[in-house]
Amino acid sequence: MAEKTPNAAARDETGDTEIVTDAAPATANANEGVLSPRYRWISIGMCSLILLAAFESLAVTTIMPAVSADLNGQSLYALAFAGPLAVSVVGMVLAGNWSDRRGPRGALLVSVLLFTIGLIIAGTAQTMEVLVAGRLLHGFGGGGITVSLYVIVARVYPALLQPRIFAGFAAAWVVPSLIGPFLAGVVAEAFSWHWVFLGVVVLVVPALAMVLPAVRGLGQKPSPDAAPWSISRIAWSALAAIAVLALNLSADADGVFRWILPVASVAVLALAVRPLLPVGTLRAASGLPGVVLFRGLIAGAFFGAEIYIPYLLTDQYGLTPVYAGLGLTLGGVAWGLASQVQGRYAATLSHQACIRIGLALLGVGLVAAIVTTVFALPALVLILGWGVGGAGMGIMYPRTSVMALQSASPAEQGFTSSAISISDGIGSALSIALTAIVFVALTPFGGAWPFVGCFALAAAIGLLAAVTSGRASVAPHAA
Repeated sequence: MAEKTPNAAARDETGDTEIVTDAAPATANANEGVLSPRYRWISIGMCSLILLAAFESLAVTTIMPAVSADLNGQSLYALAFAGPLAVSVVGMVLAGNWSDRRGPRGALLVSVLLFTIGLIIAGTAQTMEVLVAGRLLHGFGGGGITVSLYVIVARVYPALLQPRIFAGFAAAWVVPSLIGPFLAGVVAEAFSWHWVFLGVVVLVVPALAMVLPAVRGLGQKPSPDAAPWSISRIAWSALAAIAVLALNLSADADGVFRWILPVASVAVLALAVRPLLPVGTLRAASGLPGVVLFRGLIAGAFFGAEIYIPYLLTDQYGLTPVYAGLGLTLGGVAWGLASQVQGRYAATLSHQACIRIGLALLGVGLVAAIVTTVFALPALVLILGWGVGGAGMGIMYPRTSVMALQSASPAEQGFTSSAISISDGIGSALSIALTAIVFVALTPFGGAWPFVGCFALAAAIGLLAAVTSGRASVAPHAA
């Protein structure tokens, strides 16, 4: 493992931006925050990238029912969500390996480029197949962006400020949550859903420009202790992505293949992800493996249910995309606000307390979704309940990121960042694929039963997260 060295900071030629060239400082000055002169522009730039990704995510979830109807692509509805998450795993592995060897700057640049090209393809698509292809490409880039930013946090910010910048990431979801779903609905109805994708493209470059100067000297040469390029990990990540894509397509399989394909896909996925995650993750070993598994389970529970919130509101309640997005709005706002709470009380609110509170709130949101759908309660019950669930995620998500990074040495930050991001992507993609199978299986029963089945499956995943939550803890790494 790489030896811990004190932070070396050099002032940029402009005289305004400090460039971190090694590990993050162990502590922050008493009056320093994430917006202090040392961290101001990199904090704003990274949060801007998260904000744009948040807007794209919430906007696409809002308009996808209308997009699939316009392009006659209802059969690819779930794949349009699960596909990008699946291929993002490959981007995560590449970005993590790249970051450990040469620093996160190059990985971030390439990832943003692919993300942007994917948005352009999706925004100009005339068929559902082309739109899914664009989604796959920007999902690949999005996975790399996530890991690159996590490594930057680990190498630039001291431990005390890490919960605050992760809270800043969550806060970057607040504005898109407030106006993103509504704005996406307005744009789709007044102009075209194509502009929901294309509008994000012009804002990516300024956000990236704020980040790059501050990481100009961050590990440009390979460290002698850095892990070599791992072709096997890249191959395993590609196999995992293929397994998730096959699982999504199994919902439309006929005959015996309708059952053989899902079982085979899950088996291959379990085999493929093992080398990508810390040893012991799939058996919920204590420490970092438990954190990584827990992260994937709560992601699967929340996002597996969330994509069906606007679908339910448009299909069963007859709401337009503008109003159907309200379910996502409240959930996103509550997520951001709850993240600020855990960040403000980082020193007094323990990791385990955040996990317990978050699980309880997420459970309320999932139960509200089930009860509202079964008994045809007013849509407001579902929307408010999902806000409570979003608050639960806002408390848990930043803390699991901190727990994972605190368990890693500097030489393992790229691997650890990619591991928690892979767990996010695989957990969500697997849940979405399974809910798609449930949705198709229950469609013949008519009414709201397909939605009930999807929410119930998400709740079962959340229950599994609660059962294994005690295994998630910070494991001190070797010096």
